[in-house]
Amino acid sequence: MVLRTLERKIEALFEGVFGRAFRTNVQPVELARKLAKEMDDHRTVSVSRVYVPNEYTVYLAPGDREQFSNYEDSLRSELQEYLSEHARREEYALLASPRVLMETDADLDVGEFGIATRMVQPEPRRGADEPMVDVEPGHTMIYKAKPPQATQAVTPEELGVESELVTLSWNETRHEVKQRRVVIGRSHDCDIQLADANVSRRHAELRQEGAAYWIVDLGSTNGMEVNGKRVKRAKLRSGDTITLGSTEVTFTRESEG
Repeated sequence: MVLRTLERKIEALFEGVFGRAFRTNVQPVELARKLAKEMDDHRTVSVSRVYVPNEYTVYLAPGDREQFSNYEDSLRSELQEYLSEHARREEYALLASPRVLMETDADLDVGEFGIATRMVQPEPRRGADEPMVDVEPGHTMIYKAKPPQATQAVTPEELGVESELVTLSWNETRHEVKQRRVVIGRSHDCDIQLADANVSRRHAELRQEGAAYWIVDLGSTNGMEVNGKRVKRAKLRSGDTITLGSTEVTFTRESEG
């Protein structure tokens, strides 16, 4: 199978002497399989197609990121090829070839990693006099002497998907979420202000990544829990309870119409 072959190629990047360094660290093949799972979990069904995210940001502990430093470009290329093949096999629709980014997150321990997804529509890159160039899925176009082109996140509504009502509720207060990022805390500058002395000034942030919502601790003093479990970041499902200080916030998402 093509995917098995790609997995072996990813494993081969770190075999031998280098492979021994990863016994307690994040494994490249584990990244590949979790990325494919994130693609499956973030499917968006339109009228005739099943869309999946095409941008994946992998958050790694400093120790794990350092282990990949000499091989990161090669690893990202293999992971992108793996995602392209997975999408072809599952007959998913992509707005552009998969792109894998890597970031360092000091809040993560060695062996832990997070993945955030986005569905983005690239801006046209050719000028009026430039011919169209066919690019095979999984390949990367490199444009020299030009700044990176901006990308625009695509909403479910643009894909013809039924709109959703997303809310955060606490202490008989209900806030409708209309932004992709919502900061929660005690400060007047936050999008949602909680009158709770145990809540930090900027405690947490609700983030929309593709079709999913994540809650992320912003380095708060007292930490954060989701459904009673202490976490630094977590993907939310409707009905989940987020505990910030002494306040319980309920996350809800439901279809409109």
